[in-house]
Amino acid sequence: AGVSVEQACVALEKFKNVKRRLEVRGEVAGVTVYDDFAHHPTAIELTLDGLRKKVGDARIITVLEPCSNTMRQGVHRDTLAPALARADQVIIYQSRPFDWDVKTALAAVNPTVVEQPDALMAHLMPQLQAGDHVLMMSNGSLGGAHDKILQALKDA
Repeated sequence: AGVSVEQACVALEKFKNVKRRLEVRGEVAGVTVYDDFAHHPTAIELTLDGLRKKVGDARIITVLEPCSNTMRQGVHRDTLAPALARADQVIIYQSRPFDWDVKTALAAVNPTVVEQPDALMAHLMPQLQAGDHVLMMSNGSLGGAHDKILQALKDA
């Protein structure tokens, strides 16, 4: 492309990743919390595959908030469980009603379904341990859970 190795290295050193694409939001007590703009099973699968390659056998806990219209309507329900298969644990944050039964459709990954931010925190926090990777996937806000998790880890 006409760019020297030296120029490429300088440019790559300055590169800042795009927001919400496997973005590390923080690491506290050995637990790393990521934010990813998840809106389609293909992207979810690729993100989990990349994280799995990075962390090896470390535990990946995926919190998915399927809040796009197509996700809530169940358009992707048949491809969602295979997309989540690389996670060690799946938590579905159902912030709004769905047109499909999450537990049945995602039975292959045995998800925990929570509907309130407090329920998410109550389920997640007691089990976190050093070395865990918490992948928060949503095209919404997850009720601010990223910061709540990091703060709770600091306060523990």
